[in-house]
Amino acid sequence: MQLSGKVAVVTGGANGIGRALCRRFAIEGARGIVVADVDMAHTQEAAEEIGAVAVQCDVSQETDIKRLIDEATAKFGQIDLFVSNAGIAIGGGAEAPDSEWQRIWDINFMSHVWAARHVLPQMLARGDGYLLSTASAAGLLSSIGSAPYAVTKHAAVAFAEWLSITHGPAIKVSCLCPQGVFTNMLMHPEAGPATAALRPEAISPEEVADFVIRGLAEEKFLILPHPIVAEYVQRKATDRDRWIAGMRKIQAKILAASGGTLM
Repeated sequence: MQLSGKVAVVTGGANGIGRALCRRFAIEGARGIVVADVDMAHTQEAAEEIGAVAVQCDVSQETDIKRLIDEATAKFGQIDLFVSNAGIAIGGGAEAPDSEWQRIWDINFMSHVWAARHVLPQMLARGDGYLLSTASAAGLLSSIGSAPYAVTKHAAVAFAEWLSITHGPAIKVSCLCPQGVFTNMLMHPEAGPATAALRPEAISPEEVADFVIRGLAEEKFLILPHPIVAEYVQRKATDRDRWIAGMRKIQAKILAASGGTLM
C-alpha cells in the first residue's frame, strides 16, 4: 500500500508510535487521517498539527470503536487503513487482579477484534482494505516480568495471523512488533527494571514509522523495526528449551542488577 490518496485511522494516535505514524501518513500524502485517543486535548493537538480529524476514543469500549469507524467513514467515505495501535502495559503474573487482566485484555486485544468487526464489512464489500495491528516483540518472544503484557500481545499477533489467513489477499494485514521504543511506556519514571533494560537498543517512534511505511509498501505481515527479533524467533522455534533457558538468564541478570525486583 502507498498512503497517497488513502484514508487512515490510527488509535493511540496522540502519542508515541501512533503520533509518529499520523505525521508520516500526512507526509506520504494521505487524503484523510483520523487521530483517535482517549485524551481529547492531546488528540486535538496531534490532529491540528497535521490537518487531521480528532476523535476521542476509549478502545476498551466497543461502542467507542464503532463510533470512531462510523465518524471516519461519514467524513471520508471509506477507511483504507485501520491501525489498531493503542496499548498499555502492566506488571505482574497470575497474582495480578482480575480487573487488571480484564483491562489490559480489552485494550491490547479485544480492541483489535472490535475494530475488525466494524471496519471489515466495508472493506470486504469493496474487496480492498488494510489492517495494521501494533503488537510487540513480546507477542513473538514473551517478556520479562509481565504476564498480562506478554499474553495479550501474543493474542494480538495470533488474531492478526488469523485475519490475514482468512481474508487475504484482498484484505491486507500487517503486524508491527517492535522491541524498545522511546515512548511514554518505556521512559516513564516508574518503569521497572525489565522495561528499562530495553532502553539501550531502543529506537525512536519516527524510526518505527519508517519501517511501517516500508512494510506497508511491501505488504509484509511482520514488520520488525528491530531486525534481530527475526533471529530470536528462529532460535525460539528451533530449540524452545534452550530459548527458555536463555530468557531465564536474562531475567536473573535483571533481578541481580535491580536488587530482586522486575517491575
